[in-house]
Amino acid sequence: MNATPIKILVIDDEPPIRKLLRMGLSTQGYDILEASNGKIALEMLAEGPALIILDLGLPDIQGHDLLRMIRGRNESVPVVVLSSRGDEAGKVQALDLGADDYLTKPFGMDELLARLRAALRHQLQVQGERPVFRSGDLAVDLVRRIVKVGDREIKLSPKEYDLLRVLVQHAGKVLTHRFLLKELWDELTDAQYLRVYVRQLRQKIEADPERPQFVLTETGIGYRLRAAD
Repeated sequence: MNATPIKILVIDDEPPIRKLLRMGLSTQGYDILEASNGKIALEMLAEGPALIILDLGLPDIQGHDLLRMIRGRNESVPVVVLSSRGDEAGKVQALDLGADDYLTKPFGMDELLARLRAALRHQLQVQGERPVFRSGDLAVDLVRRIVKVGDREIKLSPKEYDLLRVLVQHAGKVLTHRFLLKELWDELTDAQYLRVYVRQLRQKIEADPERPQFVLTETGIGYRLRAAD
């Protein structure tokens, strides 16, 4: 940890959840700010949190509306959304509005900490994108456009490479079908095109395409590239 603790703003109207997060995150050296509703949350933005944990079910401001307001004031602060199980439409909408990741209640503290580290790491890399991405045996040289798995160089089609490049640029973050389609095709809206290229990419970079280790499926939402080492 840095000498100055990283501030995390927890926005949740349930006291037990806030207590759980306060206790779990404080032991990791994070400085916790708390807001029980949207109004307090907007006031707390002045404290300059480095990351926000946002529950979508708030009593005064609808979670997605609050996310829009947060993004209107701060485009770059990472936001990890907490949502109820099975609310795929809500998760997709939150990600499309600029959330960086999501967790489904109930969640494990270890998983939450991993997601927070990935979101903070991605934020640091946005300004100074590393030319070579490494995750396990996968290495992607974004300058020379060279992709390797172990010592083996992988030949990708231009569209397969474009897909991998977008995933690398957002490694560890969930990317919705809509976001990827817009990044890769502009006009296309049928996720089936995306599935075809994901399948082709997996055939080339995964040891077992049916059990992928790098390009992970977020069911009903999109895809996530395993975070950098």
